[in-house]
Amino acid sequence: MSRHLPQPQPQPLPRAKPVTQWTTRGVILLALFAFMAGLAIGSLTRDASPPALTTAASANLPAGAEPPGGTPQAVSPEALQKMAAPLLAAVKADPKNRVALIQLGNFYYDHKQFQEAIESYRRVLEIDPKNMDVRTDLGTAYWYLGSAEKAIAEYDKALAIQPNYAPTMMNLGIIRQEGLKDVAGALLIWKKLLETNPNFAQRQRVLDLIVQAENGQKQ
Repeated sequence: MSRHLPQPQPQPLPRAKPVTQWTTRGVILLALFAFMAGLAIGSLTRDASPPALTTAASANLPAGAEPPGGTPQAVSPEALQKMAAPLLAAVKADPKNRVALIQLGNFYYDHKQFQEAIESYRRVLEIDPKNMDVRTDLGTAYWYLGSAEKAIAEYDKALAIQPNYAPTMMNLGIIRQEGLKDVAGALLIWKKLLETNPNFAQRQRVLDLIVQAENGQKQ
């Protein structure tokens, strides 16, 4: 798959709100075992190039806080396949298992397997087309595969359902600025975000983005 990213490269994203329920106890135990095995393999450092996008998991945390799930682990392709096996088995047993599909997409997203994440997220949206978090993460996965246009298209679909959803608005502004060089459009979105979400946990971060964008316009 293509790993080309728009310049400047955005910081990797945490995924959207994690799904905490599983369909069977057996899947829980298998997934827990796979997770513990992954912890023993090593840590993966995220790219540090700003600006960072957000999703629902991090949007409700104070600025700088670690998103749920922590930092993804660096694993070999073989280990990655073993870790995904319980979720793949759950999806094979029930192709419309929404929870397992979301978890599978999140798993691939967290390990930067964005094409595989896209495939899982698209299957979720066939079942649950109004899922804001999955739609947002689908768009962001497209962004990491180099398509600002596809990312924005998914964000627009999400905002057609819930127009003032703050995580999606924040990402849309960043990609308009970084992917399309539409600074004026980004500023409009971020200012609307603050007007419609006065208690947004990442409010200061949005304010900083606005200041940086306005300063860039003056240069």
